[in-house]
Amino acid sequence: MSKRQPAPRLADFLPYQLSVASNAVSTRIAQQYRQRFGLKTTEWRIMAVLGDSGAQTQRELSQLTLMDKVPVNRACKRLEDRGLVRRTPNTRDGRSHLLELTEEGWAVHGGVMPLALKIEAEMFAVLSAEEREALHDMLHRIRKNAGDFDAESLAD
Repeated sequence: MSKRQPAPRLADFLPYQLSVASNAVSTRIAQQYRQRFGLKTTEWRIMAVLGDSGAQTQRELSQLTLMDKVPVNRACKRLEDRGLVRRTPNTRDGRSHLLELTEEGWAVHGGVMPLALKIEAEMFAVLSAEEREALHDMLHRIRKNAGDFDAESLAD
């Protein structure tokens, strides 16, 4: 009789570990900005991108966040209804609209960012400064090696 090799375990699969770790960190941060600012994860990600990059179309937001267009569209609508983003015609193509943070949106962004950075520091305190820098570098290289793809192809 031959011995069977043990089947690989999902828990040992690195992409799975990355996903679980990412979800755990995101959930930890999301709990705080949901309680304090009434924002869902998708909404905060859009606000963060707009804060970093300035006005973007919904398609660009999908690409930058690697999120499907449907949740991005819903989040943009909620943010607009709350007065946190405004929609203006896109003069580059005449068909789409640009979304940008309003004054109130900037105020919320200014409150959430320090909170997110504080939680990030708490979460990653188990790593030395060198380990955090190495992890950042490794994640950047992995993301780059994954290649470019259209966020719309991510839909299940």
